[in-house]
Amino acid sequence: MNRDGVRWEPSLVLPNRSIRRAVRTELRAVSELLAQAFLHGPVADWLVPGDPEARWKIYRNYFVMWADDALRRGTVDVNEDLTCVAVWYPPEAIGGHPADYDSWLALVAGPHLERFAQLDQAMAAAHPRPQHEYLAFLAVHPSRQGLGQGTRMLAHRHAELDQLQRAAYLEASNERNRDLYLSHGYEVTGEIRLPGGPSLWPMWRRPAPHENNGREEG
Repeated sequence: MNRDGVRWEPSLVLPNRSIRRAVRTELRAVSELLAQAFLHGPVADWLVPGDPEARWKIYRNYFVMWADDALRRGTVDVNEDLTCVAVWYPPEAIGGHPADYDSWLALVAGPHLERFAQLDQAMAAAHPRPQHEYLAFLAVHPSRQGLGQGTRMLAHRHAELDQLQRAAYLEASNERNRDLYLSHGYEVTGEIRLPGGPSLWPMWRRPAPHENNGREEG
């Protein structure tokens, strides 16, 4: 699942908001934002079909687990009013899982465990080996989607990655989000087909080259 609850309308862009790193006291707010953003969509319908109320109970705990892990091992960027969040993992943390992940996932997913495990396995099989930063989740609150917040969050982190000359990788969970990422320099590298379910698109972004006009900065 990327894990990218984002819609984009370039004609509707709110004034820029400052972006900062989330702190541990915001764990609940971050996890609930992620759950709200990903509650609906092709992957969500496949993971927990049927009752949205049952899905919400699962997602709320599922994203607590991941938000807690990201605050420990990754980078969690939020805007000031906590309506947009981006969860990134650095190269050294990619491939890891939250502590006691298998036990937690079994407890959280319940009868839907097999689908969650299939999702994990499919994404792991497609994950590239070259060093990169991994965008695990990009989420915008449903009431603020389509207003350019996800675009600003991407631009913020991409500027940092370009300075580091570090590539980025993600999985887009629907065609609309795939097109958003294409507009930000990502390229589709394949297709992940979930068993009897929707597709995700693995995507790779090369860092923008440093510009050198022959002048020293000082």
